[in-house]
Parts: sequence; structure tokens; C-alpha cells
Amino acid sequence: MAERSTAAVDVADDSGEQPLTAQADQSTADGVAQNRERDTDSDEAQESTGPGGSAMTSPPELHSGHKLARRYRLEECVTRLDGFSSWRAVDEKLRRAVGVHILPADHARARSVLAAARSSALLGDPRFVQVLDAVEENDVVYVVHEWLPDATELTTLLAAGPLEVYDAYQMVSQVSAAMAAAHREGLAHLRLNPNAVLRTSTGQWRIRGLAVNAALRGVGSDTPQRTDTESIGALLYAALTQRWPYENDAYGMSGLPKDIGLIPPDQVRAGVHRGLSELAMRALANDGATASRHESACTTPEELVKAIGEMPRIRPPEPAFTTPPDYQRTTYQQGTYGRPAPHPGVTQPVPSPPPPLQSRTGKTLKWAVSALLIAALGLGSWQLADALMEQGGKADDTNKTQTTDGDDKDNNKPKPVKPLGVEGAQEYVAAGEAQAPEDVANTYDGDDSTYWRTKKYNAGPTLAPYKPGVGIVYDLGSPQELSTASMSLRYAGDHTTVHLYAADSLSPSTGIEGMKEIGTETTSETSLTVKAAKSLKTQYVLVWITAVPNAPSDGYSGAGYKQAITEVTFKG
Repeated sequence: MAERSTAAVDVADDSGEQPLTAQADQSTADGVAQNRERDTDSDEAQESTGPGGSAMTSPPELHSGHKLARRYRLEECVTRLDGFSSWRAVDEKLRRAVGVHILPADHARARSVLAAARSSALLGDPRFVQVLDAVEENDVVYVVHEWLPDATELTTLLAAGPLEVYDAYQMVSQVSAAMAAAHREGLAHLRLNPNAVLRTSTGQWRIRGLAVNAALRGVGSDTPQRTDTESIGALLYAALTQRWPYENDAYGMSGLPKDIGLIPPDQVRAGVHRGLSELAMRALANDGATASRHESACTTPEELVKAIGEMPRIRPPEPAFTTPPDYQRTTYQQGTYGRPAPHPGVTQPVPSPPPPLQSRTGKTLKWAVSALLIAALGLGSWQLADALMEQGGKADDTNKTQTTDGDDKDNNKPKPVKPLGVEGAQEYVAAGEAQAPEDVANTYDGDDSTYWRTKKYNAGPTLAPYKPGVGIVYDLGSPQELSTASMSLRYAGDHTTVHLYAADSLSPSTGIEGMKEIGTETTSETSLTVKAAKSLKTQYVLVWITAVPNAPSDGYSGAGYKQAITEVTFKG
């Protein structure tokens, strides 16, 4: 695998193309480029010359049904331009959808694309769409990556209008943190635009095309961190205003009016969050700052993450509850069943109650009822007096005992336990590659037949030194005092060890050593409950697995050390 270096994407760009954040290209995709899982921008200009100015190699003749490596069956062409094509395909070995970029092996950028794909694959960060394979075979170079059928492009989201404040805050927070992690490993994106940012059905934001999209288009930069930071600022600007922050229209949005320069989002649209408006201006190329705050410019994703951390946290909106309609009594309950409807304007007489019992039979009935009541009162009084006389000598001791027992029960009464809901979750990768980030939501969907699984390991039960551990961070919605975490496991055997840690976010800023441990438990069964060793409030809980049993082969992997979580429930 290639070293993690920006050299994988800093290829020459003699086509005269401006960075995407400065100028969006024109659309030249084929008829099916409307697919929401596009990998290259449909808002791009088709070029006829490569980085060296020579004619581009014609793309290989491919069609639906063609197979690569007798495994990847091409289904639908998403984009075909600039000497390469992008496809939706099916991995027949693992029976899942994938995306594939294909270009001739003698293409001017084939080597750069392979190097970029292999460098991106080494990162293994679940916040990015993962590169699964990068191969040169039979005069063709192809890159295979994840396909997210439940994800929606930011372009599509913005077509309906600006994002809500909380959604825009989550987008810029997660994208900035992901790009900061990529740059720490020497990787840049350089084509970070609304087509490259996706929101999954669980509300998580993911980035596709890290390093690869730039290599495919021959885009480079002398200041890759500044380029990506400005791109994040443009994404936030568009999310707040539904306008592209440059004069040219792009990605289905109108640009800013000409000759007025870059104006803050809160001057483009009313009701824009002031803090996010200033953050967008600090990230864009305006030498830093709005006129009102004069904050320094953010020139790297790391500085942008720090600036977001210094902002007051934006909380999710409260759920809206619809007031139920007033209870309407039926005509039968109102006592009008079978009566004619009153005429408007006519006062209805109030029916008088029936007279009391005045007849001889009524008087007899009243005397009988009175006699029964007197007899019942006498019998009850006699029984009460008899019971008090029998227990007279024991009354004091009983009262003392009851008082003591009552006090003990009140003191030892356990606190009521309530289930805690899960607002979202994300796989946590401490080192190496992710396990199955697309299946995280299966662990709290209420369905025991679905699950999230680890990969297979050849040694165990302890995962180290191959992995420090694997796990998932859960968002409880607000800080909660956690008492237990119960989970159903797919495989029994000796043994599974699970730890609970309190994290600071879905993408923790510290490693395991910087988190507070809540509790730990080991089991050889298919169920496990971890109890909190001490009282601790947290919104984010990391379920961290450090040991897994030896399990037989199944439809996903062969026999080896592995585990799967079918369902997790938290109680506080």
C-alpha cells in the first residue's frame, strides 16, 4: 500500500481549472447521473486533454453486465467523462452493492488514482466512504468503494431549502473533524463539495472521494489544508443560505450577486444563526472575519474544529407534541339519544327529577334499607372490639416493629430504573480499519434478526495486539446517569469481554486512555449485562469489545475469533 501522503493527490493540473470552492464546473454527466450515489461531480466540465496537454486515452468499452475480476458485475453507469467512468456494481462474492471507478491502465492519471486509492484505504476512518479495492488488471485500473443506498447527498438536501440550524451545525462539526483526522495522516480531499458530502438515514455525515476524486480529475494544490478548509466554509455557507458563496451558479444553487463580494450568510437570508454565519466567514478566503467580530481566519480543518468547540453548543430542537383535540361526548352520553333535535332559537325546558318515593311501597323500602345499615354497623363494631381485645398485649411491640421496618424499607428502597433511548450511533475505530459501520443502526432497531459484526481474527479471544478493541459510540440524546447496558450477542463461547466508557462525542476527541470507564463484564453466553461501577452522567457511551469467542463460519466470514451484537439497551 502507498504511504499516506498528499503526493497521492497532488498531481499536475494544467487544464486551467479553478478549485471547486472558487468556481464550480458545468455538468456533463450521462443520462443516469441523477443517481444520488454519484462519485464524481455531475457539475464538472468535460475535458479533452490531460495534465500534459496530450489527448486523453479513450475509456474502455464497458457495458451493464460486464464483470471485473469475475466478481464485480457492472449494473449502471453513473458518470462517464474525462477518460474514466463510474458505475454502480454488485459484489457477487459478498452480495452487496459497491461503486467502481474505471479507467484505462495507460491513462495519464492511472498511477495517481491507484496511489490515492491505496492511501485512502489505509486511513480506515468510518466517517469516509471506504475504498475496498484498487487493482490494475487486463489493461484496466479500477477502484472499488462502498455504496450507501440509504445516504442522501447534500446537493439533494439543499434542493428543498436551507438546513435547520442543528443539522448545519452537525454537518460542519462532523465534516471538519473528519478532514482534520485525514490531514493528520497526510491525506487531502481537494474536491470537497455538496456532491461529496452524504447524510445517512441515522443522521450521520460521511465524505466520499477522499484523495481519489482529486486524482481522477488531476486536481492539485500547494496549500491542501487551506483548500479543504475553504471548501468546508462553502458547504456551511450553502447549508445556511441555499446560495453558493461565489458569483457563479453551482450544484443547483444560485451564486451571489455580482460586484458585491462575499457577504455574511446572515445578510443573505434572515434568521441565520449568528455564530455559524461568522464561522463560515472565518473558513472562507476573506482574510478572516466578519466586520463585527474580527476573529482570525481558520486556515486548517484543525483550527476549524477548535473554533467550533469554542462556540456555545447548539442543541437539537425539542420534539413537537400535537395537542389532542378536546374530548367530544356522544349524543348518547349527553342523554339526548332518541330525542328530536332542538330547533334553533327555541329554549328547551329542563326536565325535572322524578319525585321521591312517597307511596306505601316506597316507605317500606326505606325502612328495610335503614334496618340493614344498622345491623351492618353493629356487626362491624363487635368484630373490631373483639380483635382489639385479643391483640391488646401485642399492640406496642407490633407498632415498634412496624415503625422500624418501615424506616428500613424507605432507606433501602432502590431508585426506579428507566430505559434510555438512543438518538444515534457511530462505529469507533481506534486503529486499523472499520468493522461494519453501515450496520451500526441494527444494534438498536428492536429487531433481533439484524446485527453489527466484527471481522474475523485468527487469534484470540483477546483482540490485542491485532486490535486494541472494536466498538460503537451511542448518543443517548442528553446527559444521563447510566446504570446498566444489556446486549444480545450472536456467538457464545469462551469468551466475550465488554467495557463501557463515557465519551465526549460520537467522534471522541481522545483515545480510550482519555475516557472514564463506567463498567466491564465478561461472558461465555449470548447475552451480557454491564453494570455501572460508579455513578456517572454522560450523553455518549462507548461499548468497547476487547475479547471475542471462536465462532464457526457463516454467510459473512469463515471460522475464527469474532462476535456480533444484535441488540443493545441502556437503563438509567
